[in-house]
Amino acid sequence: MNLIKTDLSKYNNEWYKPGKNIVVRGLWYITNAVFFISPLFPFSGIKKIMLRLYGARIGKGVVIKPSVNIKYPWRLKIGDYSWIGEKVWIDNLADVEIGDNVSISQGAILLCGNHNFKKSTFDLMIGKIIIEDGVWIGAKTVVTGDVTCFSHSILTAGSVASKNLDSYCIYKGNPAVFIKKREVTE
Repeated sequence: MNLIKTDLSKYNNEWYKPGKNIVVRGLWYITNAVFFISPLFPFSGIKKIMLRLYGARIGKGVVIKPSVNIKYPWRLKIGDYSWIGEKVWIDNLADVEIGDNVSISQGAILLCGNHNFKKSTFDLMIGKIIIEDGVWIGAKTVVTGDVTCFSHSILTAGSVASKNLDSYCIYKGNPAVFIKKREVTE
């Protein structure tokens, strides 16, 4: 077995472009800290207006609770009547698309970035996250990049989704595994 050491002095992510210039990113950093991350600002309506001003596509009836952290709003799309719970972290180095009637519970993390631990340079890797209509992302969960949570799937509390979740299925654990089919009634 060839043991190679990590050498962070050679780390280089200059290829990564966040999508806006440094002034816009700086203004968003301040806006995010004051109005989103702060637990003292609970008003969803104003938050939705601010997100739209920074390029997010936000549907009607969206609820955004206090202490939500959003990396780049211009890489975010949220459909109608979706809920973003307290202390959710949307670390969207890549695009995040959230469908209609989605519930992302408190403390969940949508994590588009990771590092290639197989390379000594620890290269940045990014991947899009798609959360389709009717999905429930449970409290204290993690959804990683290049994952799609298909229609009406559930990721139970404390679980980690590093692979796609099939429609109308419930997943649990780290890594998340299929538990049973989800039945939705009137």
